[in-house]
Amino acid sequence: MSGRGRSNPLALVVLALLHERPMHPYEMSTTLRERRKEDSIKLNYGSLYAVVESLHKRGMITMQETVREGRRPERTVYAITEAGTAEMMDWLSDLVALPMKEYPRFEAALSLLPVLAVDQAITLLESRLALLESEQRQQATALRQVQETGFPRLFMIESEYQLALLEAELGYVRTLVQELKEGTFPWLGAWRLLHDLRAEGLAMDEVLRKIAAEYPEGARWLTSGDDQPAPP
Repeated sequence: MSGRGRSNPLALVVLALLHERPMHPYEMSTTLRERRKEDSIKLNYGSLYAVVESLHKRGMITMQETVREGRRPERTVYAITEAGTAEMMDWLSDLVALPMKEYPRFEAALSLLPVLAVDQAITLLESRLALLESEQRQQATALRQVQETGFPRLFMIESEYQLALLEAELGYVRTLVQELKEGTFPWLGAWRLLHDLRAEGLAMDEVLRKIAAEYPEGARWLTSGDDQPAPP
């Protein structure tokens, strides 16, 4: 079973919860929200139920009993199987030990940044920077308040990681905005020229030729199609 169905981390969370004790899906959802795990794992009841069904079909979990509390509808309690425990340990070990390529949306946006005019990019990055700064203050304050209660660090380590990533992005965006505004960003002139020439209605091939003539040191990076070298 190793490697199958590992695209959804919610499945790993379900296995981890059932490794603690048997639960029904509603209890799983409540437990995750009480522990604020929805900050790290995308969660809604519909997707949780679908994940539970999938794990059951794969033999990772089994129906233990059906319970009814008062006038509430019947709920099926699930327990983890030996196969589910083995899969959980193998999956989690891989996630902890092996770096994997992810595709953040901001990274995708940066890869397409030249599509925007320089001044527009600066304005948008400054807007992002303001939002990141606000979020960083909120997260840092929330984490400090929890730490002051004596809550075990072990159970909020993902919050530390989130804050570290946020602060790293903040530092990068601050530097990028500064370079763009001060004109120290390499090839900033070529970027501006690209949009000036496009605004004149020139075809992209002609635009690239003019930029290559103006910036000959980078001409080899301005070819198109099969002749374009791969980036480093």
